[in-house]
Amino acid sequence: MSKRIVLTGGGTAGHVTPHLSLIPKLKTAGYEIHYIGTECGIEHGMMTKVAGVTYHAVQCGKLRRYWSVLNFTDPFRVLWGSLQSIRLMAKLKPHICFSKGGFVSVPVVLGAWLWRVPTVCHESDFSPGLANRICAKFANRVATTYADCATAIGPKGVMTGTPLRPELFQGSRTAGLSLAGFGGHKPVLMVTGGSLGAQTINRCLRKALSALLPYMDVLHLCGKGNIEPSLECLEGYCQKEFLDEEFPDAIAAADIVLSRAGSNTLCELAALQKPMLLIPYPLGAGRGDQIQNAESYRRQGLAMVLPQEKMNPALLTAELLSLLSHREELQTALEAHPAKDGTEAVLALIEEVQ
Repeated sequence: MSKRIVLTGGGTAGHVTPHLSLIPKLKTAGYEIHYIGTECGIEHGMMTKVAGVTYHAVQCGKLRRYWSVLNFTDPFRVLWGSLQSIRLMAKLKPHICFSKGGFVSVPVVLGAWLWRVPTVCHESDFSPGLANRICAKFANRVATTYADCATAIGPKGVMTGTPLRPELFQGSRTAGLSLAGFGGHKPVLMVTGGSLGAQTINRCLRKALSALLPYMDVLHLCGKGNIEPSLECLEGYCQKEFLDEEFPDAIAAADIVLSRAGSNTLCELAALQKPMLLIPYPLGAGRGDQIQNAESYRRQGLAMVLPQEKMNPALLTAELLSLLSHREELQTALEAHPAKDGTEAVLALIEEVQ
C-alpha cells in the first residue's frame, strides 16, 4: 500500500517551489501526494498544475507585526483554517506532513499534530520566521538551509540545504531571449522582486531605463497587476508579471540579476552562478531576514547589495553598471561556493520521522 503525504506552504513562491523538487522523488517512492493551501494564494495556481497532486483549500489569516484592522478578523480565519485542517487530516490519514512555511502552514501543522501525524518543517532563512517558530513547537524536525538557523531552533533543527528544482538547470538561453524578444547582442539584466513583485524597485528601475538600455537589455518580472502599458513597446525592455514553466529559460538568458533577498531565490541564483545586485526588504516592510541574507552573501563576495532606503535611479544605474563590469569576479566566487541542494537530505528526514 502506498504512503500518503500532505505538503503545505504558501503566500509566496519561495514557500512553494521547493516542493517541486521533492514531488518527483516522492512519486518515485510511491507516495500519494496531497497539498493543503489557500484558495487564492500563489500556491493554488502553482500546485494545481502539477500532475499527481490533489489540492485542498483552507482558510488562512496573516499574523502581522503591525497595526491593521484585519488583525481583529484574521485570528478567526486561522481558527477556521485549523478546524478545516483537522478535518482534512482525519479524512486523509497521512503518514507524514511536510511544511515549507508561510501562514497557511500553521493550521495545517496544528491539525497534523492533533492527529499525531509526524511533521517535518523547512526554514530557508538565517533565522526562523514567525510561522515556522509556531510550527516548530508541533513538528518532529525542522530542516534548515543554514547551520545558524538550525542552532537557533534547537534540538529539532537539522541543516539540510534547500531543495532545488532540477528544471532550473535545464533552461535554454536561446529560448529565453526569444521569450523576451531580445537579439542577444547586449547583456541581459533580469529583474525580479519575488513572486508578488516589488513596487519600489519597479518604479525606480523604470525611471532608470533610459540610462540602462544603451548597455543592457532588461527582462523585468514585475509582479501580478504591475505591467506598465506605456512601456510595452520600448525596445530592449520586456515586462512579465510572473514566469513559471518559462522561468528556467528566462534565467538562462540572464547575465546579471537584480533581486530581493529571499533565501530560496538566493539559493537558486547561487546554484545557477548568476551575479546579483540584492535589494533586501527594509526593516518595517519585513522582519529583517532579507537584510541578514543579503549581508551574508555580500560578506562572502557572492553578491552586491544596495539598501532600499538609499536607492534612487542614478545610484541604481551606477550599481547595475558596476555589477556588469564585475560579473566575472562574482561568477568565480559563486563557482567556489555552490549552493547546497537539500532535496535528498529533506527526503531522508521525511523517511526518518515516520
